[in-house]
Amino acid sequence: MERQSFRIRSVGTKVTANEFELLKQRARTDGQTLSEWAREILLREIQGEQPGFDLICEVVGVQLLLMNVLAPMARGERITAEQFQGIVKSIQTAKVKAAEEMLSRRRQPKEV
Repeated sequence: MERQSFRIRSVGTKVTANEFELLKQRARTDGQTLSEWAREILLREIQGEQPGFDLICEVVGVQLLLMNVLAPMARGERITAEQFQGIVKSIQTAKVKAAEEMLSRRRQPKEV
């Protein structure tokens, strides 16, 4: 076997007793040991995987649909079937980028 196949490096961090219990509980909930769970989370982070991202995209899509359909209605306007289809089509292409931007904003440090 290639040397790269073996897990020979270790990564660690210090946590409080309460944080440790929370981490252990979460790993147990996911059916893993704490070390397996932590390894999976760390690797997922560097690979850019985001669990639930598909669901977030769909929620953002519904939010965009509501805003784009309800805004004209609130102004007393009507939208045609063609306009509605155009809105749906534009949301299908925009929702992933909008979800990524929303998540990116949430990850930025908050100013005090």
